[in-house]
Amino acid sequence: MHTTFSTTAHTSQELMELEDRFNAHNYHPIPVVIERGSGVYVWDVEGKRYYDFLSAYSAMNQGHCHPRIVNAMIEQAQKLTLTSRAFYNNMLGVYAEFITQFFGYDRVLPMNTGVEGGETAIKLARKWAYEVKGVPANSAKVIFAKGNFWGRTLAAISSSSDPSSYTNFGPYMPGYELVDYNDLAALEAALQDPNVAAFMVEPIQGEAGVVVPDADYLPRAYEMCRAKNVLFIADEVQTGIARTGRMLCCDHFGFKPDILVLGKALSGGVMPVSAVLTSDEVMLTVKPGQHGSTFGGNPLACAVAMEALKVVEDERLADNAEAMGQVFRQRMRALQAQSNGLITDVRGMGLLNAIEINESAESETAWNLCMQFAENGLLAKPTHGNIIRFAPPLVITREQLDACCDIIERVVLAMVEA
Repeated sequence: MHTTFSTTAHTSQELMELEDRFNAHNYHPIPVVIERGSGVYVWDVEGKRYYDFLSAYSAMNQGHCHPRIVNAMIEQAQKLTLTSRAFYNNMLGVYAEFITQFFGYDRVLPMNTGVEGGETAIKLARKWAYEVKGVPANSAKVIFAKGNFWGRTLAAISSSSDPSSYTNFGPYMPGYELVDYNDLAALEAALQDPNVAAFMVEPIQGEAGVVVPDADYLPRAYEMCRAKNVLFIADEVQTGIARTGRMLCCDHFGFKPDILVLGKALSGGVMPVSAVLTSDEVMLTVKPGQHGSTFGGNPLACAVAMEALKVVEDERLADNAEAMGQVFRQRMRALQAQSNGLITDVRGMGLLNAIEINESAESETAWNLCMQFAENGLLAKPTHGNIIRFAPPLVITREQLDACCDIIERVVLAMVEA
């Protein structure tokens, strides 16, 4: 069957209609069609410039199309992109040494997407539970915090407490238990079961609305897991790689998780790259043929990930995230005081922040605010209806941040006065 494709330029409206006509309806995007990006900016197909305050859910920590990362990608792509793991390649060993030393772990298992990283961590924890801890066959349990989000595979939604994620996709993965986030007593009760293999948690719950736990929650949870010989899995896919003002969010709390899951900004947003890091004791329970990925550890991903991490370190992006985050929250708290109750909370860490909109306001308020932000040149998106997450690239300058805060203030105050 011969098909002709249009090569003429499309307007934003035409492109949105094409996507609506031929693509699955599994997302509800803000109606802006982005054509190119650089640093903190993106441009739509009509040439309008926006500040990106979502960063592809924190995948663009180094900014859009960072030249060092793009160049590393181009140079490697011209030599070798993929061998599969049927053979060795000249990049994986170099990358494995680099990333394990960078984060202080014995070994890495490279994957592609964040959700693959989460699944890998759970498989490792189960394997370790059976072969090291001595849990009876097919009895291992993994504890999750309610409100978690680590993807939409069947394994991931089986741990979800969000009906929009799990409804009508069952039956669900067995061996999971959910406890309230930021609730040490609930975790302690769940840990009494000797068959618990691991506790998997986001240090800050991103998709749930940038929910920041009490200062003692994570370190005490870690110590409680250690006391019960349970692995602590930190899902740092969104919070890691300088987003919260430290290289890892767990660094704020002074402990190193037993299993670390990374993704998103591990590639600077140019391709899917994820990684699971852990000890020899855990990693070496997996033998050849028991887990893998055709693209995991491909030479292109290895080159990109090393450069992406070097950029974060060389440009001191964690320090910038810490400083700019403090400025942003200060500005937003001042705005909250002027918002006549429209903004009920400002929270976050580093440059992962959110404002919560009064739930008694009409249900579309947060969406309407984001539509007005876009009109004024700033892109953000609501989560869970009434929460707006703000996560710009970590390369943002003070001047750019102030300009963005001005936009947010102008839009919010206009709504308050309306």
